[in-house]
This record gives sequence, C-alpha cells and structure tokens, in this order.
Amino acid sequence: MKMDIINKELLFQMETELKKKEVKIINAKNIMPFGNEVAVFNGYQHNAGISFFLVNFNKGTGPKKHRHPYEETFVILEGEIEAIVDGKTFTVSAGNIMIVPANTWHEFSNKTDKPAKTVNIHPVPKMIQEWYTG
Repeated sequence: MKMDIINKELLFQMETELKKKEVKIINAKNIMPFGNEVAVFNGYQHNAGISFFLVNFNKGTGPKKHRHPYEETFVILEGEIEAIVDGKTFTVSAGNIMIVPANTWHEFSNKTDKPAKTVNIHPVPKMIQEWYTG
C-alpha cells in the first residue's frame, strides 16, 4: 500500500517534469482579462516558475497603490511611466528597467499622451498582490 503511494507520487513528479520540458506558445490575446490593456501570465497555469503582466496603458491609467512579498521588475518597452515607490516619485522611460523591492508600496501610471508598454515581472509561479486600503 505504502509503495503504491510512493509510486504514484513518483509518477506525478515525472509527469510534471515532462510537462515543464514542453515548449508552449501562448497568444497574449488569450490572457487579457481586462480588455487590451493588460495581459496576465500566471506561471502556475502554464507550468512556468515566473509570472508577469504585459501592459499597454494609455494616459491616466495604471494600478493603484499595492505591494508584493517579492520584488517586481518593470521593463519599459515604449513610452514612460510615473511610479510612486515608498512615497518617492520616479519617471521611468523606454529602455530602462526599474526594480521595486519586496514588501514596498508602489503604484504607477502613464502621465503622457503616448501609450506606455511594459513587462512587469513577478519571480513566482503565482502573483500575490496586497492592495492599499488606508
């Protein structure tokens, strides 16, 4: 009986490892629950160890104050964002990378007339966000 449980666990681990070795191609339009502004990739849904947002914000849009129990890395592909991190304001433009430390309150938005395109990387299989309520 105990051997059956061990064998099933081993089989499950082997199947999981095999799935991780498969190449997956995901159409970003299939992971856009909020229209055309944000694609949400939670790695655990695709056997990946990382998660991210693909963001295309127009003027005046962006998430409100929040934090994560891990660092978040922002890659600015086009345009610029204004980020408020731990009470300090930063303007981050295309070609730059911003790293927000773990457990740090932050928010950002596009203050310009041009779209801002970013990749917001979460180094975990499932994103965790705590929204500011104060």
